[in-house]
Amino acid sequence: MSTAGENGVVDKTSRLDINNELILPPSSRTESEIIEEPCITSRHARAQDITAEFSKASAALEIGQVVKDEWFTLFESVGALEIMDPKMDSGYLAPGETLDAEYNVMSSLLPEEVIGIIDQLLCHEISWHKGYPLSQTLFTSLHIDKLLWPEPKTLEQARFGDRPSKETVENILLHDILRAYCLGLIKSCDYVLNRVGCEHYNEEEDFVTNLYNRDLLSDQPLSGILHCLESALVWLDNDDGSLGNATKAALRCRLNFRKSFLGAVAEDLDVKYVLSTQQWQHCISLLPLIQQTRALGKPVKEAFSVKLQRRLASTVPPRPIVTTSFDEAFTFLKRLCQDGNDVVRVLDYHGAHNMLNFVWAFQSRTPQPSVYIRALLQSLLITEMKVLGRMSIKQLLFDDLADTVLPADTLVDIQNGDVEVPRDPRFQIAKSMDVFITRVSEDTLLIPQQCEDIDNELQPVTKEEPILDTTISTEPIFAFPLSSWAYNIKLQQMQWVLQMGFELEVYQPDELAGMYWYLQNLTQVRIHHLERIRGFVTRKFKKNRNDLKYKEAFIKALSFLNLSMLEATATQEFGDALAYLYTLLARLNLVPIPPRPYSTDILRYELRMKPFLNINLPALVPFEQFQALVTIPDDSNVEVLDLATQAIGRARKDFELLGKMDAKTSRSVLCEEEWKKNIKDTTRACIATSIAISTVRKVIEAPSLAAAAAKFTVEIPSTGKGYHDWWTVPKLTPLSVVLS
Repeated sequence: MSTAGENGVVDKTSRLDINNELILPPSSRTESEIIEEPCITSRHARAQDITAEFSKASAALEIGQVVKDEWFTLFESVGALEIMDPKMDSGYLAPGETLDAEYNVMSSLLPEEVIGIIDQLLCHEISWHKGYPLSQTLFTSLHIDKLLWPEPKTLEQARFGDRPSKETVENILLHDILRAYCLGLIKSCDYVLNRVGCEHYNEEEDFVTNLYNRDLLSDQPLSGILHCLESALVWLDNDDGSLGNATKAALRCRLNFRKSFLGAVAEDLDVKYVLSTQQWQHCISLLPLIQQTRALGKPVKEAFSVKLQRRLASTVPPRPIVTTSFDEAFTFLKRLCQDGNDVVRVLDYHGAHNMLNFVWAFQSRTPQPSVYIRALLQSLLITEMKVLGRMSIKQLLFDDLADTVLPADTLVDIQNGDVEVPRDPRFQIAKSMDVFITRVSEDTLLIPQQCEDIDNELQPVTKEEPILDTTISTEPIFAFPLSSWAYNIKLQQMQWVLQMGFELEVYQPDELAGMYWYLQNLTQVRIHHLERIRGFVTRKFKKNRNDLKYKEAFIKALSFLNLSMLEATATQEFGDALAYLYTLLARLNLVPIPPRPYSTDILRYELRMKPFLNINLPALVPFEQFQALVTIPDDSNVEVLDLATQAIGRARKDFELLGKMDAKTSRSVLCEEEWKKNIKDTTRACIATSIAISTVRKVIEAPSLAAAAAKFTVEIPSTGKGYHDWWTVPKLTPLSVVLS
């Protein structure tokens, strides 16, 4: 039947009443016909007009009030509204619209059209990587749909149709070149989907895994698809001139890219922990040529249709095709390949702290790595209870303990687990350490007190000699290495929570003084704790100074403790300086205070400290004491300004010392460039703080303080606008500059 005939049937059927009488469309009815509706009758039912009664009853309802039968659910009511709604009903056809797309996938294609379709598919693939569903991206391609439906049982069945007997260039471009690329694309998506599905991610936010009852050739062997790509490349190499050199180069680089990308994601899925970067590097090397030859392609918009969503097993209404520009897709693809090349560096193990710094720096990249790369990093870090594929979680924690509190100690000897004699001290140590590992895996913030019990159990086994110093304590002082390590991790995490609050802009401008004070207070507690740990490690080192077997381990631990103390001291001084600066700005009424009709200072303090309310050590500072320590009412403006100047000077020197460290000392062997950049940005933030303090000094030293303060305005930079997201440095600008 012709298209016009189908549309006529649909139109007439939609306007039939129960009596099989044709109802004229609204535009063709006269006024009398609209007013005098025919009475609906039937042999099997008696109809009654309730329009007047219904209108009268509904008029008595208040706005927002609903009367609903108990058995008529919300699902049924919404389902009824969807019928014949173009935005909700995927089967609705507008006048003149056909059910299926009119494009024929067997149509001959010009070489530039093949390039154009490949580039369009690449853009849709990137849209899927960015979190859009397949129904709005790749599954809108008629060529992809033809390969996947009906579901092919063999690779030979995944075709656009019966191949013509006559071998022309156009047929080869369609059935060999474009088909090979599409098969490689589908298989690549299958590998990516399997990798992401095995790891943790935010479903429906970061990535959509719905396949809509389609299969991405998961049962088809990789070798067969690679053979198709190889055959296509061989034909291009042997072409006798039917294609131009530029066109052949454009097709060749796209097929080679797909082949290398497919090989990279296929290799990543195996996670053999001997991953090479060869495939990713080859992808990166091909990207410039792909970008240079994009102008040779001619898009074929007809080869993509939203009507294909009607064939998909979906519970959502039809949605438009997601359009990603080639430049945007190319930028994302370039970053994806570079991240895939860099993520393999995590396998180069140089200790627990080097690995932690790499993961931190890698995940902090801006823009953030794609979901696939983040999932790949997860799989490389730990799979089947193995870290980096070659060590247990226990060994990783033992390395961390050895670098912090237990250098060259029998407690972190992994061979203790091989001892089976219950009376052997090593057997008892292994048993206690297993309990410790279990508790650490549960919750680091709550275990320091629990670890003290394990430390007490191990003291007689290890025959630890306590410090006896009546000037410090009348009781023997033990090292408590396990609980000390856990407490240090706990303080570090609390510090990160506060700093993430600045990055996420959780705190209001008038709260910054208090939060930076709390940051420096928390960091000061950590400094004192690190000093205690270093004291015990140094004492133990002096006893074993002549033992060359343990010397390297002690030097390594002391080096890390010195690094941690320098980092903590720099953070404490910087936080102290910003707390003083914002306190001064508040005194000068230069910090904007938003209206809070339903809020009080104590309620906001409780809200900001909510992550720490259940933590007993360190204890939460009472609000009255916190307010007094932040506002420091007994100190004059000049005294507070001097304190801020001294603090920022010390902070800048400490960060400059950190910036001069080599990669081995700073534990940034895998991410030295990111480490240097982070320290550089923080140092620049210190310089900006010094400038702001100098500007405030000019205001305070002016003859008329109020008049001088009124001549300045304060700008609080948002995330990404300042020098460092953790350090919100205010910018003071004269009003004359702002007005001009």
